[in-house]
Amino acid sequence: MSTSLHHRAVEHLGTRIVGGALPTGHVMLAEHLEDELKVSRSVVREAVRVLQSLGLVETIKRVGIRVLPAHRWNPFDPLVIRWRLAGEGRGAQLRSLAELRSAVEPVAAELAAGNAPESLRQELVGISLAMKEAGDAGDMARFLDLDIRFHALVLSGSGNEMFANLIGQVTETLTGRTVHGLMPEHPQKQALQWHMDVAHAIDAGDGSVARDAAAKIMRQTIAELAPSWNDQPRVFVPIAQN
Repeated sequence: MSTSLHHRAVEHLGTRIVGGALPTGHVMLAEHLEDELKVSRSVVREAVRVLQSLGLVETIKRVGIRVLPAHRWNPFDPLVIRWRLAGEGRGAQLRSLAELRSAVEPVAAELAAGNAPESLRQELVGISLAMKEAGDAGDMARFLDLDIRFHALVLSGSGNEMFANLIGQVTETLTGRTVHGLMPEHPQKQALQWHMDVAHAIDAGDGSVARDAAAKIMRQTIAELAPSWNDQPRVFVPIAQN
């Protein structure tokens, strides 16, 4: 099976479902998707399996492939995050991610100060300095790469594998902000300083300072992004009755 055809089918259907072009309850037939996408039945079948694993669709015998409501989607999957950031729900997705990061990253920074190996501490300090250089120079492509690495190291350095498994989600958030023009041309000097404060506090084993500096980064992030989610609805996930 052609990987590119499979990827194209997944992207085409995923973006349309998440973007609302294929609304909740919409039913698709495999044979129609073959004609629409100009792909084989096996490509359609594999693409649908991916979408099922993300909670976007379900297959019903003698009915077809039905689109599921947003509360059934896997909100932690990087593909779902990327598609939401590309559509009209961008603000709501940014809000959910910013709130998640605000809850996790300050704690991760505090834990990293007590648990991270020496090599990670040293790398974090070096990256924070490189981020300042790239930010001051307006080299946003390099800044993005460094920013992703910085936050990945903080999450990994916590020693909490569940925190570390949020690296993909944070990567999509930071990438999406850049791709969709939601980053300033030059990062604010205060934000760059807070990143260095986090790195140096982790290196010094000062969990309280690391947590406080990471919280400042997230508070500023929310302040910058808040206008993008004004009037964007929240998703309330139904809780099953026992």
